[in-house]
Amino acid sequence: MNFDAHSDIWTDVTQHHLKGERDIFRKYHYERLKKGQIEGGIFVIWNDPPYDKDPLKRTRQMMEAIACEEPDCADILKVSHSYSDMMTARSEGKMYAFIGLEGLKSIGEDLDLIDEFYQFGARHAGLTWNEENPLATGALGTPERGLTDVGRRAVRKIQDLGMILDVSHLNDASFWDLLDTATGPVVATHSNCRALCNRPRNLMDDQLKELARTGGIVGLNSFNEFVHMEEDKQTLENLVKHLVHMVEVMGIDHVGFGFDFSEFLEGDTLGSFSSQSTPFTIGLEDASYVPNVIEEMKRVGFHEDEIEKIAYKNWHRIIKEVVK
Repeated sequence: MNFDAHSDIWTDVTQHHLKGERDIFRKYHYERLKKGQIEGGIFVIWNDPPYDKDPLKRTRQMMEAIACEEPDCADILKVSHSYSDMMTARSEGKMYAFIGLEGLKSIGEDLDLIDEFYQFGARHAGLTWNEENPLATGALGTPERGLTDVGRRAVRKIQDLGMILDVSHLNDASFWDLLDTATGPVVATHSNCRALCNRPRNLMDDQLKELARTGGIVGLNSFNEFVHMEEDKQTLENLVKHLVHMVEVMGIDHVGFGFDFSEFLEGDTLGSFSSQSTPFTIGLEDASYVPNVIEEMKRVGFHEDEIEKIAYKNWHRIIKEVVK
């Protein structure tokens, strides 16, 4: 089975919820995930363009959609708040989802909102998406601007609450400021290797090493533009080369999956981060193709115990250690 540390399914749930639909996860996502042997993961609240103009309103919209969806799909999906919740879901044959926060633009400088989101069920948070905000700077922001004082306080609050702290989307200055501030495991749920694809969203080798030093994990990202600079080389084979490189740099205990599938996103939302006609890696078009990753891992020489660590065991360890 596989754990996907980054999914935008709540965005799709919200879009259908706003149209008056119910039982959305079952209708649009369950079978695809089941085919891909995805047992669970982190489903994020993301202030997707154009809704980022009023990020707190959008966050509350998404929270309302999640609250309505949860009872509709309770027989197949458990919204989990702890390691024990996750293990209960597994024993009952259900999928499970931890609620994540992909960026905290919505809070401005009001750190009390992090407590509110935690009480709602959020167990993961990153400080930014690609933008600059009052906490930190994303990958497309001013290169020299790092964490603010409020951002450093947010890091400490996130970790004190027992939430998984995520550096994905931070620029380099904010990454290093966060690592100077944080204690314990820090993760990048959905990032690849800059040594293989020179994009600012990908991580340099010294960043990979530092995340491993904290005890953290990096999740392999299937978004095609993070796989290779040349479009015809954005293939499953080249994606798995990122996995091999991560293991060589970080060690087998610090690598996982964070696929970031986005084929179900559309319009301004998809266009806000994708410059190509499709967002997927060739051979990994959506979650149903994840078994292809496992087969490619076997082909390049990963052993069964190594595959299990990357597929789910490493993320389970982080959840058990961090989430209170």
